[in-house]
Amino acid sequence: MGGHAVVVFHDGQRLVRYGESGTGERLALARADDADVTTAAAVVLEERGGAVRYLLAPWVAESSVRDLVRPHAPARPLQVARDGVTAPVPRWTGGGCGHRPALQLRSSQAIAEHHAFLLADLGGLTPAHLTYTPLPGHGSPPARQPREATGPAALLAWGQAGCDLDSAGGSGVRAVNAWDFAEQDLPDGGGHAVWTCARADTWQGPGDITVSLREPGRGAQVVTRVRSTAACGRFGRHVVARTHWKSPRGHWYVLAAGSRAVTSLTLAGEVRATRSGHTLAVRAPKDASTEVRAGLASGERLPEVGSAPSGGTRP
Repeated sequence: MGGHAVVVFHDGQRLVRYGESGTGERLALARADDADVTTAAAVVLEERGGAVRYLLAPWVAESSVRDLVRPHAPARPLQVARDGVTAPVPRWTGGGCGHRPALQLRSSQAIAEHHAFLLADLGGLTPAHLTYTPLPGHGSPPARQPREATGPAALLAWGQAGCDLDSAGGSGVRAVNAWDFAEQDLPDGGGHAVWTCARADTWQGPGDITVSLREPGRGAQVVTRVRSTAACGRFGRHVVARTHWKSPRGHWYVLAAGSRAVTSLTLAGEVRATRSGHTLAVRAPKDASTEVRAGLASGERLPEVGSAPSGGTRP
């Protein structure tokens, strides 16, 4: 590529890329065990001048690029040579959130009919698969598995959370799922907000999460980050989180929300309150020290995310 050799090896478990350039030789290594139609769909071949060129799998029938932070803008076609090498795709390097490019690919009908999916470059040899788990209800049964992040609600979620992707864990990330676990009407005319837990699963196994509050017309406000946790995944299906929030009228509140199985919330500390349901909003000073615990339908008690292992404890 560009007059320099690039060699890719795969032994069924690992992926290795050897490349030559005018400044020397480079070797990149990544795990690829149990890669599937999505996580094996693209490999980074070349990184140059703030852009990336990918080698796409032969089962990719359509390829395009979309800007995550502009969810309503259509994806733009991506030129691909006959050997599967793409045209350069801009790489987001941080420092603001003007653009966040992502690959939108569609697999051949011989593999899966109408299967489109998103991949995001996080600096690794393979891009991360972006998925989405919608809010409970809204006319559909609860999602038991993450869905592809190509529908309107998914694109809106990633449109607000996409700028925070680089905090997901970097080059070892296999997939990132944005789970909208609760919605809340904010006090003082603050509008309707959505609580999202973005979980980044790595090839090594552990996962990191970022919980955020998504307000209408604004970006995602990061509530907390937790490293190496089971929360917001298949082994941590219940979650409760809390944050301080300033209303449009200048009043400070403690907001809290829990996932579908939460039936009550109890706020302790310098401000105390109990509410039935899975959301809470209580007036409190900006710097008030508080913590929240949730009651689950099973009778278990669940501490707020980041304060203890997820899953709930017996009362």
